[in-house]
Amino acid sequence: MGFVNSKIPKIFKPKDSWDDMQKKTVSKDSPLAELTLRKYEKPSSEATKREIIKKLCLSIGLLQPGDSRDVIVDIFHVLIESNSPVDSEILQQKVIDYRKQSNMPLLGIAQSNIRRQLRRLRELFLVEKIANTYRISENENIHTLFEERIKKYYLPSILARVEEYFKALK
Repeated sequence: MGFVNSKIPKIFKPKDSWDDMQKKTVSKDSPLAELTLRKYEKPSSEATKREIIKKLCLSIGLLQPGDSRDVIVDIFHVLIESNSPVDSEILQQKVIDYRKQSNMPLLGIAQSNIRRQLRRLRELFLVEKIANTYRISENENIHTLFEERIKKYYLPSILARVEEYFKALK
């Protein structure tokens, strides 16, 4: 059986080229910087280091409340405990070992997800990449990183831009 109208164009050429279409789909609403802050109860003296790291990740938006995929907590934990830079494969293995030892499900441990979580930690200036290895930025104390990079640099730049939008509504 044949089609009634078998004249199908050999070459389909859209009006716009692919590059033009990509340029049009880029949203001007994409944030240049983003920081989520949440306030929780004070850290408990009985809390484990992992529980404290988890609350920190929740507090700065690296983890969403109720999220079962909390592998970023273990990645951050391994990096905090490590004295030297770690490549992503060794980091992945340490995270797997830690989660097995703690009887936790092995969710989100794929290499691609580990790298994505590392990128998120890098975007907040908490972790740096040096020749395909990762470490806490400048091997610095976490509190110092918060003070110098987030509180003094990142947060003020976001607040200044938000203020500009408020002023624009005068």
